[in-house]
Amino acid sequence: MVVILTFFFTHWFLSLFFHTFFLHRFASHQMYTTNKWWERIFYIGTWLTQGSSYLVPRAYGVMHRMHHEYSDTEKDPHSPHFFKDVWGMMIHTRSIYNSFVTRKGMPEPKFTQEYLPEWEKLDRIGDSMIVRLAFGTVYTLIYIFFAPNYWWFLLLPIHFLMGPVQGAIVNWCGHKYGYANFKNGDHSRNSEPWGIFLLGELFQNNHHKDGANPNFARKWFELDPTYHIMRLMNLVGIIKMKKA
Repeated sequence: MVVILTFFFTHWFLSLFFHTFFLHRFASHQMYTTNKWWERIFYIGTWLTQGSSYLVPRAYGVMHRMHHEYSDTEKDPHSPHFFKDVWGMMIHTRSIYNSFVTRKGMPEPKFTQEYLPEWEKLDRIGDSMIVRLAFGTVYTLIYIFFAPNYWWFLLLPIHFLMGPVQGAIVNWCGHKYGYANFKNGDHSRNSEPWGIFLLGELFQNNHHKDGANPNFARKWFELDPTYHIMRLMNLVGIIKMKKA
C-alpha cells in the first residue's frame, strides 16, 4: 500500500508541477524566460511526468490563450457553463486540442504571436500511441506487483489520463465553485485550501484578473506553491521571471 500511495502522489504532484510551471506559466503565458537547455529539460520533465497523457506544449499554449480571451463564453475551449457534465467538457476540449496538435484547425493569428515552445521530435514521440501505451503498461505493472488488492486498480485511469484530469478539475471547479476576489466579467473562482493542493492552479479568479502575474495568490491566506518554487529557480539563475 505504501508503494502505491507513494507512486500515486509522486506521479500526481510531479505531473501537476510541470503542467502549471511549464505548460501553463511558460508555454501559455511566458511568465519567465530561460535558456534553450533548461527549456529542453522542462520539456522532457513534462513528457516523463505526464507520460501516457502527455500534452503537446504548443497546442496547450494556444488553447489556453483562447481560454483567457474568451473566458466563459461559447468560444471558450473549456468553460463548464456550456456542458451538462465534466466528461462533455473534456471531450470538447480534446477535440479542439487535437485540431491544434495535427494543425488541421488553425487558431487566430493573435494566439500564436507570442513565443510557443516546440520540439517536433519529442512531441512526435510523446504523442504516439505506442509510447502512451508503454507508459500505461508501466503504471499497470506497478499496481500488479504492489497493490494490496484489486480495489487499488481503480486509481489507474487517473494515471492514464493524469494531464487531462488535472486540467478538467481546474477548469470545472475553478469556474463553478469558490469565491471571487475580483469582478472579471467571467465565472472564475478561487478555492482554498484546494488552491494550495493544486499547486496554485485553483486560484482561477486571481489568475484571470492578471494573467501575466506569476503569483496566483492575492490574499494573506492564499498560497501558490509553484510561485515560490519559481522564485527559488529565479534566485539561482535557472529562470528569469518577468515583472507582472
